[in-house]
Amino acid sequence: MDLAQVVIRPVISEKSYVLSSAGKYTFRVHPDAHRTQIRQAVETMFDVKVVQVRTMSVKSKPKRRGVTRGRTRAWKKAIVEVAAGQSIPIYQSFESVES
Repeated sequence: MDLAQVVIRPVISEKSYVLSSAGKYTFRVHPDAHRTQIRQAVETMFDVKVVQVRTMSVKSKPKRRGVTRGRTRAWKKAIVEVAAGQSIPIYQSFESVES
């Protein structure tokens, strides 16, 4: 798998925003990607040193709109911790909004 296909997009939520202040960043990743591939992809894309990678599978949830029933998609999430003093610039734009 190509490293550009491993990290799909960052997860922007209140919890991920709080974690970013501690040097932990949350990403939506390819379902078949493993920790080593996620580590390599983040290190090459953002030029940071990754200390730890935690992964989890987010299960689908049932949804309903009127009579129609369906489910959301299941996806894989990774929480990446970077070395002290480093940050990923994609979250910097959201920190300026708060000020």
